Amino acid sequence: MNRRDFVNQVALAGAVGLFGTRPTSAAAAGDLETTRLRLGRVPSVCLVPQYVAEDMLRAEGFTEVSYVEMAGGLPGARATSAGHVDLSMNFAAPLVMSLDAGDPIVLLAGVHVGCFELFATSAIRTLRDLKGKTVAVYGLQSGQHVFLASMMTQVGMDPRKDVTWVVYPPVEAMRLLAEGKVDGYLGFPPDPQELRAKKIGHVIVNSAVDRPWSQYFCCMVSANREFAQKHPEAVKRALRAILKADEICAREPERAARAFLSRGYKTDPEHVLQAVKDIPYGRWRAYNPEETVRFYALRLREAGMVKGNPQKIIADGTDWRFLNELKKELKG
Repeated sequence: MNRRDFVNQVALAGAVGLFGTRPTSAAAAGDLETTRLRLGRVPSVCLVPQYVAEDMLRAEGFTEVSYVEMAGGLPGARATSAGHVDLSMNFAAPLVMSLDAGDPIVLLAGVHVGCFELFATSAIRTLRDLKGKTVAVYGLQSGQHVFLASMMTQVGMDPRKDVTWVVYPPVEAMRLLAEGKVDGYLGFPPDPQELRAKKIGHVIVNSAVDRPWSQYFCCMVSANREFAQKHPEAVKRALRAILKADEICAREPERAARAFLSRGYKTDPEHVLQAVKDIPYGRWRAYNPEETVRFYALRLREAGMVKGNPQKIIADGTDWRFLNELKKELKG
C-alpha cells in the first residue's frame, strides 16, 4: 500500500466511526461531496452567524447556498429532520426535544450563550412570582415555550400547571405586556432591545449573565442525519464557516447587523446592532456542548417534555468529532 492509499484508508475509517456509514471515495479523499447547502432562516439575531457565513460557505466550495424559511424551536428542528434544511443553527432546548422524539438529526457544536431574556410586569420580581400568572409565547413548543419551561423546572415550578400559556405573535405579546394583560414574556433578540428602548416591563432573567443559563449554549448547530452521513466533508466545511462567522460577529458587530438586515427583516437597525453587541459571540470554545444537552435534557424531563435518558440522547444524537478537529485547526 502506497502513502496515498494509506491516507485514504485512514480517512475512510474515521468517517465510518463518525457516522456508522461509508462515505464516497471523494469524501475519503477530502473532496466536497455536494456544492448545495440549505440552511434555516429565522427572524432572530441569535442565528446571525450563519448569515455572516454565506461568503465563507462559498469560499469553502458551496456554489448553491440557500436559506429556507422556518419557525424557530422544535418546528425548526423538525424542518431539519424532514430534510427541508441540511444544516442550521437552532435553539438548544428544542433540539433536545427533537432528539428525544427520535428525529433524525445530529448535533455538531454549540455556537453561543445568552440568547433570551425574561421580561415581566412591575409586580413580578422573580421567576417564581410567575406562579399562577399568564405568560405569552409565540407558540407551544417554540423556543420561547421550551426554554421558559426548563427555567421553571430549575426553580421548582411545574410549567404544565403553574402558569397559563397564551399564544401571540411577538408584536402583540409585547403590547399586552406593556398593558399589563400578560405577566411575562421571554424574548429573543432583537425583542429585548426593543422592550428596553420602549421601557416595557423589566428583566428578571438575562441568560447572557445569569447562572445557570449563562453557562450553557442557547444556540447549536445541527444537521440532517442522512445529509451528514452522505456528506461528512461538506458538514465539516459548513461548520467551520459558521464558527469563523461567530468570531466575526464578536469583532465586527456592524457587519453582523448588516447581514441580518439584508435578509429583509423589518426591524429597527439600532435594535439589531445592540442585540449583536449584547450577545456573547465568539466564545464557542469556552463552553461544553455535551453539558448543554445534558442540562436541558434533565430540565425538560422534569417538565414532562422529554422522556428519554439524557445520556442516551447524547449517545444517539450528538457527534463532536468535527468540533474537536476545528478547535485544533482554528486556534484562537
